Amino acid sequence: MWPADRLPLPADELDRLADRLRPAFRRRCAELGLETDLTPRLRPVYVPLAAWIARHRRLGGRVFGVNGAQGTGKSTLVHLLQTLLAEGFGLRAAGLSIDDLYRTRAEREHLARTVHPLLITRGVPGTHDVALGIRTLEALVKAGPGDRIPLPAFDKAIDDRLPPSHWLVWEGRCDLVLFEGWCVGARPEPDERLRRPVNELERREDPDGRWRRYVNDQLRGPYRQLFAHLDRLIMLEAPGMACVFQWRLQQERQLARRLENKPEPGLRLMDEAALRRFIQHYERLTRWMLVEMPARADVVLTLGEDHQIHAVTVNRP
Repeated sequence: MWPADRLPLPADELDRLADRLRPAFRRRCAELGLETDLTPRLRPVYVPLAAWIARHRRLGGRVFGVNGAQGTGKSTLVHLLQTLLAEGFGLRAAGLSIDDLYRTRAEREHLARTVHPLLITRGVPGTHDVALGIRTLEALVKAGPGDRIPLPAFDKAIDDRLPPSHWLVWEGRCDLVLFEGWCVGARPEPDERLRRPVNELERREDPDGRWRRYVNDQLRGPYRQLFAHLDRLIMLEAPGMACVFQWRLQQERQLARRLENKPEPGLRLMDEAALRRFIQHYERLTRWMLVEMPARADVVLTLGEDHQIHAVTVNRP
């Protein structure tokens, strides 16, 4: 699937890499509990992508953004790339999720009181601690032997950030950062697009557009500073919002099965109605990214309705 005229390494070298990395790739897939066998796409997609990242690391890239709507498989992609980069190229890649940069519950309650009630719900630009994200990215990029970098952690079960004593710590050299999130790399919408609501949530709970204008202004200001740290951008392109809902619903059902065997106190499941409302918070920006991002992302991994990668577009060889 990787375009033959834009391979980051000669085809025979990629073949040898895929053969060598296949056992480690399969082990990592098993550790992640993936229900779909991804090994058929190891050589066509994952090995060339890891080689492309390694190439751009040599060209000076340090922070690689991974964008994709809910349920597209961003965290899975990051885990697999960490394994391939380590085993195939000797590169230590730190993973950072924008979800772990959410503002505390108290901070979002303050935003809900002073700006708009919809800001109590985590997710949209304005509900992340941008300064914390910038500090963490900058610290990781500079990390060398002996350094210890705390990685922020957010607990969705309690809808709050964990105290620093519970954060994981990155130790030692960091060759590159894989920074993933549904809105990573997003740009603001043109103002004229904000006038009409895109769903029932906006019609009922943001009739004057105050919430969506605030979110857009965040992309123009603080989030522009955060995303300026991205050296390259990889996009997981969903077919549309219907698939986003179905994939996110599938995640919820998988979580329900997991909780049957290992309950997690405080973690609440959403039924279809609650999930549909939740996703409507993200819909406007998701639709906008699907329109404008594929032309400028450095690599676009196009997903089919079966949730698998069916095409690869390389805008920056």
